[in-house]
Order: sequence, then structure tokens, then C-alpha cells
Amino acid sequence: MAKLFWLFIAIGLVIINLVYGQQHHFFNETEELFLLEAHEHAASFLEEGNGNPLLVGLTLVHNAAAKGAVCLDGTLPGYHLHRGYGSGADSWLVNLEGGGWCNNVRSCVYRKKTRRGSSLYMEKEIPFTGILSNKPEENPDFFNWNRAKLRYCDGGSFAGDGEDQDAELQFRGQRIWAAAMEDLISKGMHFANQALLSGCSAGGLATIIHCDEFRGLFPRTTKVKCLSDAGLFLDSIDISGERTLRNMYNGVVGMQEAQKNLPQICTNHLDPTSCFFPQNLIASVRTPLFLLNTAYDSWQIQSSLAPPSADPHGYWHECRLNHAKCTRPQIKFLQGFRTHMLNSIKDFSRSNKNGLFINSCFAHCQTERQDTWFSDNSPVIRNKVIALAVGDWYFDREGVKVIDCPYPCDNTCHHLVFS
Repeated sequence: MAKLFWLFIAIGLVIINLVYGQQHHFFNETEELFLLEAHEHAASFLEEGNGNPLLVGLTLVHNAAAKGAVCLDGTLPGYHLHRGYGSGADSWLVNLEGGGWCNNVRSCVYRKKTRRGSSLYMEKEIPFTGILSNKPEENPDFFNWNRAKLRYCDGGSFAGDGEDQDAELQFRGQRIWAAAMEDLISKGMHFANQALLSGCSAGGLATIIHCDEFRGLFPRTTKVKCLSDAGLFLDSIDISGERTLRNMYNGVVGMQEAQKNLPQICTNHLDPTSCFFPQNLIASVRTPLFLLNTAYDSWQIQSSLAPPSADPHGYWHECRLNHAKCTRPQIKFLQGFRTHMLNSIKDFSRSNKNGLFINSCFAHCQTERQDTWFSDNSPVIRNKVIALAVGDWYFDREGVKVIDCPYPCDNTCHHLVFS
């Protein structure tokens, strides 16, 4: 059934690409999150000669319940693990799944009836593509590593530790993280000679939050680094002059009691909500960290910069769905967002151990999609695709700190366009 499901999604995406062109992906606005995720899972179907991606089964963490490490609805958390071999047998890549947040009782109650809040609704097997692929032609540096994808079912970027008894909600993201890591350690991860923690979107934020904690799981001799994809969420002012994302994060942190698990180096001098924003965390992460982000992140434009709540007259409606329909003043506003992003990484970029790949695309998440991670027409900066940039940085082949020129100079982007 899983194969048929992703095949149908892939066929639909193929038709979309045939109609609208390979460089754009058109989704219905109300189905944005679902189709973004579906595209990530099905992307490998779109590559010539790759109609059969690796499908990896779900493993539930059975000893998690005793630790209170449960999803929003109280069910067991889980992950998908594909074993490495050969030169990668003792190397581990742990990927943290993304998928937004819930910031109030209503949104969390809704969420617990989906795969983002309950293992009852999780797919029994998922495709491993992009950075999770087991094919060297798709994933040249990590294809034969042990690769695990931790499912996201807490709604708080694996940082919360609280509950709402009246609403029957468990906010146990930190415990899920700890229980899953313990389970992977018992399966040989502790003996890794190389390890990489990665994640996309809310999983990219979680990667930043847990990066140093991940480092602490291994001996000093283990090479450990972290990769955050589309996780650089900014505390920005929206088009109405308000701070939509800060208001959302305030609800997430407060309701899920995440403040106790956020890095103390931040909470010692800033409020907890500020310490849920990566811009206030990245410079103090001790473990080598790579930031992969688009300068015009589609999710942040849609949900943080120009959400419908900030645009009652719909002036931004066309622009937020399709960058090609933005007016000059709107593009100028978005260029200001890019400037904010570049200013937020200045201190971070001074460290030789860190890496950067900031491309001027209207997109969100690029490591788990095969077309953006490593393919014939992947996005590039200075003639280097994302997979090779990450590999060069991880293996110390060369330092990688590349920032694209402003839109519209990059013609290699795989822009997301919504209809």
C-alpha cells in the first residue's frame, strides 16, 4: 500500500512538472504541508531510472513508555533505521523529522489525530531519498552509513516536557529524543567513528537545539557534526508590523514547558521564547554546525512574514503564493528578510568549524528531496551542489561558506509555487 500511495503522489507530481515545468512545483495552498512532505518522499520517483526508492520500516521504541517518552496522544514514538555497510558500517546519520508545531490546545488536539502526533497514524514504511538514500549516485558521501529518521510526534521540536491532563495531551519531545538516542546507542551507535545529526524545518530547529547534546553521546574520538536544513527561523516583523512567529513560538514554549530543555547559555540572559529562535542559539553551539537555508524560505514567507492574518485585504495573496507575482515593494520587503538572515549568521560564520549554504531560492527543505540534494539539475552556488558542499564540509575536504547573490540572479533554483 505504501508503494502505491507514493506512486500515485509521484505520478501527480510528474504531471504537474510536465504541465508547469521542472523548476517549479505547484501545490494547493491549503495542502501545502502535506504536499511538501509528499514531494520529499516521492522525489526519487521523478528522477530518470529511479522508480523504486528504498522503503524503510517503522520501529517503535518499546521501552519509551516507561520513561514517559510518548507522542502527543500517549502512543509510542518511533524511527526508521537502515543499516550501513562496508566503509560506512561504523558511521551514523540521525535525521530529525520536521512538520511545524502546535502552540495551543486546539492545534495540539487536532495534531494528535495525525502522524505528527501519534504513531497510530504513522506510515509503516517510508522512502529514504536525498541524504537518506542508499545509492551512491544519489547520495555520494552518506549512502552506506547507518541512517535513522526519528519521527516527529510531539509538536515542539523535541524540546518540550509537560502535559495537559484535561486535554489528554503529552508534551514529551525531550524524552522522545532521549529514549530514541538510547535505543540507537543500544543498536551500535555508541561505537560510531563518524556521526551526523540532521533535520529539516522543525527538525532543523531541533538539530540546533540538540546538537551539543548529540555530541555528548559519543567518545571524544568520534567525528560529530550537525546539519540544519531550513531551520533558520527568524524573529522577524511581518507585513503588518507584528511578530507572528514569535507569538506562535511563545505558545509552543509556554504550553510545552520547553524552557527547561533549551540551552542554558541562552536562557541565562534571554527569555525562553527568544531561545527557541535559532538566531539566538547558533553562535554558541560548540559542535560544528552547517546551516543550509534558502534566503527566501517559502514557509516563513507564507506563515511568518505574510500570513493571511497579517494581510486582511489580501494585498500579499498572489505574492505569497508565487514570487513571480510580487510587486517591486514586496520584493524589497523580502530582500530585507534576506538581509536580516545574513546579519543573524555573522557571528556564526566567523568560526572555521561551521558551514553555510544560503541560496536565493523560494523553497523550503533541500536535503531530503532528491532533486535538490543531488541530481543533474540540483541548485548550485559557485558550481557546487548541496550534497557535495555538505560532504566537503563534513569530511574537511574544504571549508564551505557560500552565500548566493540576491534574487533573481540564481537560475538553478527549484522554486515552490502555490496555486
